[in-house]
Amino acid sequence: MRLADNFTEGKIVSPLLRFTFPVLLALFLQAMYGAVDLFVVGWFGTAADVSAVSTGSQIMQTVTFIITGLAMGTTILLGQTLGQNRPDRAGDVIGGGVCLFALVAAGMTALMLAVAPAFARLMQAPEAAFAKTVAYVRICSAGTVFIVAYNVLGSVFRGMGDSKTPLLAVGIACACNIGGDLLLVAVFHMAAAGAAIATVAAQAVSVVLCFLIIRRRGLPFPFGRKNLTFRGPVVRRTLRLGSPIALQDALVSASFLAILAIVNSLGLTASAGMGVAEKLCSFIMLVPSSFMQSLSAFVAQNVGAGKPRRARRAMLCGMAVSFALGLVMFYFSFFRGVALARIFARNDLPVARAGADYLRAYAVDSALVPFLFCFAGYFNGCGRTRFVMAQGIAGSFGVRIPVSYLMSRWKPVSLFHVGLATPCSTVVQIALCLIYYLRMQRQELSQTQEIAPG
Repeated sequence: MRLADNFTEGKIVSPLLRFTFPVLLALFLQAMYGAVDLFVVGWFGTAADVSAVSTGSQIMQTVTFIITGLAMGTTILLGQTLGQNRPDRAGDVIGGGVCLFALVAAGMTALMLAVAPAFARLMQAPEAAFAKTVAYVRICSAGTVFIVAYNVLGSVFRGMGDSKTPLLAVGIACACNIGGDLLLVAVFHMAAAGAAIATVAAQAVSVVLCFLIIRRRGLPFPFGRKNLTFRGPVVRRTLRLGSPIALQDALVSASFLAILAIVNSLGLTASAGMGVAEKLCSFIMLVPSSFMQSLSAFVAQNVGAGKPRRARRAMLCGMAVSFALGLVMFYFSFFRGVALARIFARNDLPVARAGADYLRAYAVDSALVPFLFCFAGYFNGCGRTRFVMAQGIAGSFGVRIPVSYLMSRWKPVSLFHVGLATPCSTVVQIALCLIYYLRMQRQELSQTQEIAPG
């Protein structure tokens, strides 16, 4: 297997878009995991089943975000290594990552199985949906090893500039998930538990497929059993790069869990409505999320090659394209919310209206978040992951949770008002990113002037 894309030479826009599009499709298909669960359960189950899947999938999404953030450390480190033209070290990066994430998988599986009831209680899952929520989380937690394995393998492929192989794997897995949901939920009427079993089985398929592809194609650098060791420098650098992203993603997700807990206290209709809206929001955020992941790999290679100006131009290109697409998302989210919500709540108009109310607030965010996510991808690629973590925490706990809580106390309670906490947070985070970016520019200019002759 050769290195899929070298991002350090030639044009910027076309290679970036060519790399981003498969990432976007892969994220779309990953989002389909939970969406298909909710879609099928919404058609063949009750409001309690919908609430259980929406709350349970939000909890599991937090776990996935933590793993994805840690795996980003492997993407950045591998991209910088290849950008430095040091393929001899790439095998050690992957080997150290495999050993690290094997422990992560074991630890998170045991933890999630034990604390599933506590999580459901913390989320204030409605009484009618409590047992089903616990069952959903426990079944999905049993498949944590597959979540970890898929994200690590995906990070390796993206670090090599290959975004098509993860797309192929998740595409086949998504088809398996759809088939499993229809069989277990629609035919055998297993509701939330059946949706969880189908999801775990689909994730296992994606991991097996990735291993088969690597076995058949090989890697564009030496890799063998000797690389599968805990190399201290590699593991430390992976954690130093990935841990801040993982912590930030976990805390951001925790802030949304806090909002969900607030909404759950408002009753079953509000809980199910927000669950429907959050599933739709996961699709709305796909474009900026795909640019964030792509820019992390693109910028990492250029930083490793000593081309910071090219890295900055890539970030600006990403902002322009994702913002244009964000305006389209704004229109459909704000003006067509009920129609979108009824995709998941066909038989329950009150739930659809509640979801549309929350979705209108997210429409505002869809026009803002492209700038935030492209900033984050750029900073990640530069190795400035601690700042990404800091601004995420500031937005989540300094703005999003307090504003959502205050809005939930504003009578009459409106999910639109509660949802406005998200764009408020995004505005603050963009301001922080802009300040930090300008500071980086001044530092770079000062360093350039210091080493200039004369």
